[in-house]
Amino acid sequence: QVQLVESGGGLVQFGGSLRLSCAASGSAYRISDMAWYRQAPGKQREWVATITSGGGTNYLESVKDRFPISRDNAKNTMWLQMNSLKPEDTGVYLCQVYLQRNRYAAQRDYWGQGTQVTVSS
Repeated sequence: QVQLVESGGGLVQFGGSLRLSCAASGSAYRISDMAWYRQAPGKQREWVATITSGGGTNYLESVKDRFPISRDNAKNTMWLQMNSLKPEDTGVYLCQVYLQRNRYAAQRDYWGQGTQVTVSS
């Protein structure tokens, strides 16, 4: 059993900041890449940022320099520090984790339930 729990969402004004976290618990033999996605109402899910097990990062161009991503492997936790928020950033933010549940299992992705981020104009 693998569980991913996101937290830190909320309502913030234009230009404000939020820090999202994603904590993994349960069976996790090996965690590889971790990523954040977001989904606005009626829109397709959009990739936002990725951090590898070694700490390498990649970002959606529109959030680059605004949303640094980080992780603590000892805590199985990932964060997304969202700064200079815009209304266009509004949506449900979901964490994605690639992991193996045990040494025999294939690597696959797991998803959290999401946390709502709302940025007012």
